[in-house]
Amino acid sequence: MKFWPFLVLIVALTLSCRGKLERADIIFTNGLIYTLDPQNNIVEAVAVKDGKILATGFGEEISKFVGDGTKTIDLQGHMMTPGFIEGHAHFMGIGYAKINLDLTGVSSYEELVEKVRQKVAESPKGAWILGRGWHQDKWDSITAPVVEGFPVHDLLSSVSPDNPVWLRHASGHAGLANARAMEIAGIKNGDTYGEGGEIIKDKKGNPTGIFNESAQWLIEKYVPQADEQRAQEAFEKAMAECLANGITGFCDAGAGQRTIDLYKKNLTANNLKLRLYVMLSGGDQKLLDQYYQGGVEAGPGHEFITIRSIKLYADGALGSRGAWLLEPYSDMPSTTGQNVTPMEEILRISNEALEHGFQVGAHAIGDRANREVLDQYEKAFKSHGGDPKSYRFRIEHAQHLHPDDIPRFGQMGVIPAMQAIHMSSDRPWAIDRLGEKRIREGAYVWRSLIDSGAMIVNGTDAPVEPVNPIACFYASVTRKTLSGYPPEGYEPEQKMTREEALRSYTVNAAYGAFWENEKGTIEKGKWADFTVFDQDLMTVPEDKILDASVLMTVVDGKIVYNAEN
Repeated sequence: MKFWPFLVLIVALTLSCRGKLERADIIFTNGLIYTLDPQNNIVEAVAVKDGKILATGFGEEISKFVGDGTKTIDLQGHMMTPGFIEGHAHFMGIGYAKINLDLTGVSSYEELVEKVRQKVAESPKGAWILGRGWHQDKWDSITAPVVEGFPVHDLLSSVSPDNPVWLRHASGHAGLANARAMEIAGIKNGDTYGEGGEIIKDKKGNPTGIFNESAQWLIEKYVPQADEQRAQEAFEKAMAECLANGITGFCDAGAGQRTIDLYKKNLTANNLKLRLYVMLSGGDQKLLDQYYQGGVEAGPGHEFITIRSIKLYADGALGSRGAWLLEPYSDMPSTTGQNVTPMEEILRISNEALEHGFQVGAHAIGDRANREVLDQYEKAFKSHGGDPKSYRFRIEHAQHLHPDDIPRFGQMGVIPAMQAIHMSSDRPWAIDRLGEKRIREGAYVWRSLIDSGAMIVNGTDAPVEPVNPIACFYASVTRKTLSGYPPEGYEPEQKMTREEALRSYTVNAAYGAFWENEKGTIEKGKWADFTVFDQDLMTVPEDKILDASVLMTVVDGKIVYNAEN
């Protein structure tokens, strides 16, 4: 009995400490909260402490976590989901698109030229004019002359004789240069480019100003690198854009050390408000060797910047006819596209990645590119043994597949990191590139991939498309353009369900970044990252989905975007 007072004291101290630990910093209540936790799918409230989820549930269950310092947020019945994760995009590209010429909305070559003329008028003589976003297949028409479906630089050069101009295609896989830019780069009549790219020329051998795939480097190496101030401005604009769109995690599909240093600088300054999953630029062997030696940067201490993946390019884009096909393009039988990185190189880096614990994500759009990459992955998996699904290798885009290769994704555990919005944006003209048979059998085949066991990660490929998950969600479940065409959707048998679309932006995207233990669902112990919408995307009528908007973005338990402010 003499130990009884000590036992009482220990129990009292334990309960006291426990009580202190369970007082929430912030509670989100009165919401329609989709947790995506199969054991507790919909709740009303979430308690948060120290940036992590303390508890989920309903009124009385959560009210016990209220303390003197607890802040309460009334969601007013709105939809809350696990924080949306952009599964594949280019973070700094979003920012630079905001400070350079934005050509995404131009409807003709003449309109593009007029935008350049206006920019030249306000720029110093000799300064580079940079822009991105044009897409010739989305224009109302192209004024002659036209070579291989692209405009010729003459009109552009006439409005900017002294300022070099470099305008990247929306896809990022082609660019248009004016005469002054080509003069600086030393491009002459008759010049050609080897494997992996093309200088498009007219019948007389004159360069048209279009540089396809890796041939873009002939111009880009002369474009002045953004200084520190301009890079910081781009970073801040990208951050603001992502947070306003409910993005709490972001897979940055290809970054070099300079960009990574910028991210870390902003993290130190407490300016990094979302979580970055950074893929190393695979074309920089020095960069890869540096990280092989240092190892992956993941887990505790790397909650906001994870580095454990490598980005490679197998081919180009469908819009520039750089996607690598098994059979010739329907609208240009003289070509099957471009192989950008030799397959031996993809195999070599895949083996290196496995040896050092890194994931590989290879850009592959055409059916041949996808098949070839799957072949290299398979060779690498066999040579290293173990469960290949644990490696979580990815194919970025997986846009057009041969039917025989569709089941290989699920069988091999390869993640198709696709962008549903590309179907909405590209499908009206993509049929000209591929023809109806190839479109129906293997283009944007989400349902076929899901049914065969693959886990689709969704995203926008911004700045190729706006980093807007609502538009992408709409495309996923309707397979329509953003104007609602066609009424039944393109190849409607390939639609995702609404739950699948939601999971592709949360659960699946977290898995694709090795974050599934910390993010992707709303469960106790996970990061308190949430997205709040003004409408219930799971039940709102289909034609009203695009009217929805993001009300709030929460990262690490902090409200980093509020539409009311």
